[in-house]
Amino acid sequence: MALTLRSKAPDFTLNSTSGEPFTLSKSAEGKPLILYFYPKDFTPGCTRQACSFRDHFDIFRDFEIDVYGISTDTVRQHLEFKEKHALPFDLLADLDGKVSKMYDARMPFVNVSKRITYLLDSDHRIAAVYSNLFGAEQHIKNMINEIREKS
Repeated sequence: MALTLRSKAPDFTLNSTSGEPFTLSKSAEGKPLILYFYPKDFTPGCTRQACSFRDHFDIFRDFEIDVYGISTDTVRQHLEFKEKHALPFDLLADLDGKVSKMYDARMPFVNVSKRITYLLDSDHRIAAVYSNLFGAEQHIKNMINEIREKS
């Protein structure tokens, strides 16, 4: 299924740094959110991206939008990454890359996520999408602009 603006985001369940499994349709029912896919914890671009979401987190909170990072790293590695960088949002472990694939966020031939960010509305329809492997900080700027335009 190709993901397009206004299409329903695929439902999924992944283990989370919260200690509880995260199911899109249940854990975030009726809430807008950002799902950002990224290649790997502790790499320079992914660290910049996560820290940029952290540094702008108050903006997302002001609009009552939760943020979730998704990669193929383990929950244990996510916990270390989250703690080291004081991330105020949960990271989800897509170990087999199936969710990344559902969201057109899986790199071909390797079990690593692309850098792609989705803004979902409260009905979990895709309100905005931004994809750029090398522009880590631009993902946050783009999402903030989209949120402000839609408000």
